[in-house]
Amino acid sequence: MQLYTNELFLLSQCAISAAYQAGQLIADYSQRTVAVTTKAGGASLAAQVVTEVDHLSQDIILRILSQTCEMFDLALLSEESPDDHQRLHKDYFWCIDPLDGTLPFIESVPGYSVSIALVSRAGVPLIGVVYDPLSQTLYHALKDFGAWRNNQGLTLVKSPASQQQSLTFITDKSFAQDPLYQTTLPELERIATTLGYSGAKLQLQGGAAMNACQVLSDPAACYFKFPKPQAGGGSIWDYAASACLFQELGALACDIYGAPLQLNPPGSTFMNHCGVLYCTDPALAEQMILAYKKLSHQ
Repeated sequence: MQLYTNELFLLSQCAISAAYQAGQLIADYSQRTVAVTTKAGGASLAAQVVTEVDHLSQDIILRILSQTCEMFDLALLSEESPDDHQRLHKDYFWCIDPLDGTLPFIESVPGYSVSIALVSRAGVPLIGVVYDPLSQTLYHALKDFGAWRNNQGLTLVKSPASQQQSLTFITDKSFAQDPLYQTTLPELERIATTLGYSGAKLQLQGGAAMNACQVLSDPAACYFKFPKPQAGGGSIWDYAASACLFQELGALACDIYGAPLQLNPPGSTFMNHCGVLYCTDPALAEQMILAYKKLSHQ
């Protein structure tokens, strides 16, 4: 079934409504003690923890979006439900993370959000919605029509590198245990000074969607995750919505080798085999790709 502009606009409004409502629930629970359990998943703690709020948020989203699945013959992939692989057979699927950044949510620190995308069977994101319930900030994008923050047109902030400014590299907390961690630090410093910054600052923080959105508002930043042998590295629901935002702004959301993100793989949804890289500066992206190639061959 082919979706046209009017239908995509309608579906984007449904996704926005779902994100707002789920975000309100998350905000309501943010100051409460919530039940925390673990699930089978990636190797990192962030991939294993799950709360009652993850499930309650998913329930709200599915209650809204399930109707669109029937109306437009859409498949559905959501983090807290089994993958039925209908995404490989239907023309489009919803790709949902009902609480991206569960670990920061548990720790009561910024970095969690609702992330909803509509993705084609070919793996192209057509709609991307990210809602930060803490700051009440909504990011959304519609393929070929642009991106918005709180309904204001979003454009990339561009400014030249400055010796008075450091270059920020963002990744998640598990990177501190990565075998490449120690050798990466001087490499990030080298990249920063090569590009004309005063130095490098590494931030281990947040969930994938909010980490990507931070890059959109800070031209002197990039978000990366290196490949690793263990299952994890985030899943496609962590990246689909933000990839749509970056796509519409002409920024780069790719794997660590510079190839497009595979957002509808036939096998596992994990991204540990390829890593991710989000940049608004092509020169920085090129340096990061070369740096990983060098580090991984040492």
